[in-house]
Amino acid sequence: MDQVTDRAPSPPAPSPAPPPLPLLGPLLSADGQALLAELRDHDPAAELALATRLRREHPAELVSAALAQARLRQRGVAKFGAEDAYRMYFTPKGIEQATRGTVAAYRAARFRALAPGLRITDLCCGIGGDAIELARAGFTVTAVDLDPLTCEIAAENVRTLAPAAPPTTVTRADVLEYDLTGARTLFIDPARRGGRGRIFDPEAYSPPLSWAVDAVRGAGTGAVKIAPGIPHELIPDDFEAEWISDGGDVKEAVLWHGGTPGSVTPGSRRATLLTPGRPPGPPTVVTLTGRGLPDPPVRRTGRFLYEPDGAVIRAHLVAEVAEELDGGLLDETIAYITADEARPTPYATAYEITDELPFGLKKLKALLREREVGVLTVKKRGSAVEPEELRRRLKLKGPHAATVFLTRVAGAPTMLLGHPVDAQRP
Repeated sequence: MDQVTDRAPSPPAPSPAPPPLPLLGPLLSADGQALLAELRDHDPAAELALATRLRREHPAELVSAALAQARLRQRGVAKFGAEDAYRMYFTPKGIEQATRGTVAAYRAARFRALAPGLRITDLCCGIGGDAIELARAGFTVTAVDLDPLTCEIAAENVRTLAPAAPPTTVTRADVLEYDLTGARTLFIDPARRGGRGRIFDPEAYSPPLSWAVDAVRGAGTGAVKIAPGIPHELIPDDFEAEWISDGGDVKEAVLWHGGTPGSVTPGSRRATLLTPGRPPGPPTVVTLTGRGLPDPPVRRTGRFLYEPDGAVIRAHLVAEVAEELDGGLLDETIAYITADEARPTPYATAYEITDELPFGLKKLKALLREREVGVLTVKKRGSAVEPEELRRRLKLKGPHAATVFLTRVAGAPTMLLGHPVDAQRP
């Protein structure tokens, strides 16, 4: 059975703490479950009238809690899919920090390949998104968080979504004081948001990155989730760094350590791309590993432009993709690859370039009018122009679509017009 416990710091322990209050109790009641079912597809814009009606039949506090949870579940669909999200419980902070379900499932599968045993300690577990996938992967999970409501939610989420998994214990404790004696595999997801928004200094994470790294070293095997924008010089030499994108969006970076021989390469960099598969199948997974290549050469604009996936860029693996495509860079500071041939690659999106012009609004407007372009995708690197403002000033009309790249070519502001290689040319 999944359970919530209060955990004291390292022994000697004080007298046992009382059981946590049943903070989720009202929503788990028959009345609460009926309300949540009724509110599943409610329109937030009509919420005031709906709340007024429901308060005639239910306690006001329960209606408010159910409405708040229904709104969070609707937000949760983007991260967890409808099937899971509408059975889960969330907090605003918890849903903001939670790992996307597809990414958590990928990471759980990688843990199975490297962990010496099917037991794992999930520190800063939040609402249990990672604990769910670890449990589904067959791990016996000890999940730790400080907030009482968050702990109750994590336990309920794992119980609901991984009912046939090994038991999960959710413990309420400060991870900085939690006794890790006996823990052999850790997953740590430090809080990277504060009262003023995102935290960019890894030592300002909660817990700090240095503490998390030392904890994983002490256990022997594990991983630490970090922000994708972490400077590479802050990555410990005895950890492998992996950047993960899902559907083209960079979601996180992870530092891996230890594990079975060959499962982790200390000091290496890798980019892992998850591409949505056809439901109900899992996503396609491809991984590019760094080989320490020098920066690609800068060359003239070829027929094709390749836009590397964000995970490839964050992992500093553009050179590996350029070598695969027999290409070079448009500019030494811009992560656009140019080549003369179209070659399939999962690590970049290919565009055929039809026109190259010095930057200038009048020239672009005239060319788009001539091509009857009414839909323009604006991509930029190394340009201060705002895409929405550019589209507004161009006053586009016509049946065709195109893509314009606002960038630099050998240091000069340049506009490249083209279209995806799998799209029909205007």
